[in-house]
Amino acid sequence: MLRFLLVRIASAIPVLFILSVVTFAIIQAPPGDYADYIRSQLINQGGASYAQAEAQAQAYRIEHGLDKPMVVQYVNWIGGIVTRGDFGYSMFYNKPVADVVGERLPRTLLLALVCHIFASLLGIGFGIWAATRQYSWIDSMLSGISFLGMTVPRFLMALIIVYLLVFQFNVTEIGSFFSPQYGGAPWSWAKFVDLVSHVWPVVAIATFGGLAYNMRVMRGNLLDTLNAQYVETAKAKGLSGGAVVMRHAVPNALHPLVMYQGVVLPYMLTGEIETAIIFALPTVGPAIVGSMAIGDVYVTATFMMVLSATLIVGNIIADMLLALLDPRVRQFGGA
Repeated sequence: MLRFLLVRIASAIPVLFILSVVTFAIIQAPPGDYADYIRSQLINQGGASYAQAEAQAQAYRIEHGLDKPMVVQYVNWIGGIVTRGDFGYSMFYNKPVADVVGERLPRTLLLALVCHIFASLLGIGFGIWAATRQYSWIDSMLSGISFLGMTVPRFLMALIIVYLLVFQFNVTEIGSFFSPQYGGAPWSWAKFVDLVSHVWPVVAIATFGGLAYNMRVMRGNLLDTLNAQYVETAKAKGLSGGAVVMRHAVPNALHPLVMYQGVVLPYMLTGEIETAIIFALPTVGPAIVGSMAIGDVYVTATFMMVLSATLIVGNIIADMLLALLDPRVRQFGGA
């Protein structure tokens, strides 16, 4: 198993390197940089002339290395990561990028993990329920819910919920994790309830899309498994229907869902990102959009690399789980 894990990690390193090159090139492709943002701010808010603003912008480029070719900027950025663990300096937040990531990433990962747990438990449970009652009204209802979850855009659901909260229920505290009185207060049950009251829309929307996929996959695979010969044999031995389903059919139907875990974390992260942008929560989503808009390239590149790394880590975890469930994976995977 250790060899299996080492092989997966070794194969992930070149993939991550290629992703870093592509990501940095795409971010740098549009014209303009953070110095252009400074120039526009000096002209629009500082009352400076174009020549004065351009001179200061050019001085800023030279000071922070933005005047160098893209290849040099990439080498300096990736070299700092590899040699010193330095992800660069955020020009907008005026602090190291590692600090910006450290502030926002844990919240995002925690939200994504909560969404993943809910989506897995509810999706698998509903999938089993629908498969064991094929063509009933329960199956039809759950299939309809699954269809909506996979087709309705998450940002649209977020916009609808924001409209209802603000204009129908007069909710004013949008865009934060806590009410003002709980911002710096120590953890308590009241603070936890306040947190839930602020983040439940994000959790609900991301969970809805995840459970829809889990439900459809679980239902389809369980229906195929229930028609297998070994399941018919188990029934012939006199086992109860519940024992046949839970002890024999469900474990084998879970294999595709285990493989899906390789992409579920990035999926939940993107679901959280979309809804967090609409709700303006201080997580990864608004930081990515904001940094891209003003040319804070190192913040954007680092966050995109983090999302890429979660995809790779998720696939490695999925491979490990699948190898534990199926020895054939270890045999043919080089373990």
